[in-house]
Amino acid sequence: MTKKEMTKKHLITCSVMGVLAFISGLFICGKTDTKKVARHKAEYRFIYAKNDFTNDFSFADEAVPLNDKRINQKLRKSLVRTSYSHIQSNILQEEAIKLFPIIEPILKANGIPEDFKYMPLVEAGLKSGVSKRGSAGWWQFMPGTARTYGLKVGHGRDERYNIRKSTIAACKYLNELYAEFNSWTLAAAAYNIGEIKMARAIREQSEDNYFRMHFNAETGSYLYRIIAMKAIIERPQKYGYKKYFNLDNLQPADLMAFN
Repeated sequence: MTKKEMTKKHLITCSVMGVLAFISGLFICGKTDTKKVARHKAEYRFIYAKNDFTNDFSFADEAVPLNDKRINQKLRKSLVRTSYSHIQSNILQEEAIKLFPIIEPILKANGIPEDFKYMPLVEAGLKSGVSKRGSAGWWQFMPGTARTYGLKVGHGRDERYNIRKSTIAACKYLNELYAEFNSWTLAAAAYNIGEIKMARAIREQSEDNYFRMHFNAETGSYLYRIIAMKAIIERPQKYGYKKYFNLDNLQPADLMAFN
């Protein structure tokens, strides 16, 4: 065998060994990734098991039909996403002690169920500024809608950020939605998706129960996120928080920031 042939044979052998080593590496990595996925799923199941579903979940006195497997699963996922592992939820709980003393009496005066006080925490969350769609403030009003319900927007003034005035405006809108759909859950969902799209969904699906209807991903999870927020703020220790927030400890300065 010539020197050239020997060199060629050596190169082929090295190439084969390299390919085998690469495939072996992929197999090993694949096994490692599988273990990671399995471990992640185990943690996910552990969090699920931590949530006690013996308590009733409701929104505006309308019970969540947890006997439906799909509905049960959606609520569980919302609870996990809003649970102790998400620091933003913890911050939102602290915001709630400032917002609720202002929002609650306004809701009551306008005949809106108290559960709607959780809506701003889901609508605005920790967002600052204006969204891509142009909505802003704790109740996420679009400029045109805000003006329709009495808020001033423009010329250096934006009352969408005034918690009192924007809550009064939201109550007017919610009462109109309830008058149209005769359901507080549908009114809440329509606040998110819009009354025209809600009316079309009811007509096309021949269904007027939010939990049995099908929406886009955002609206389809909207009520579940509000209900999860309500459950965690009402029973924080159950979902991994160590601290209860006492509304009696509020200082006047805390409320002034939202006036």
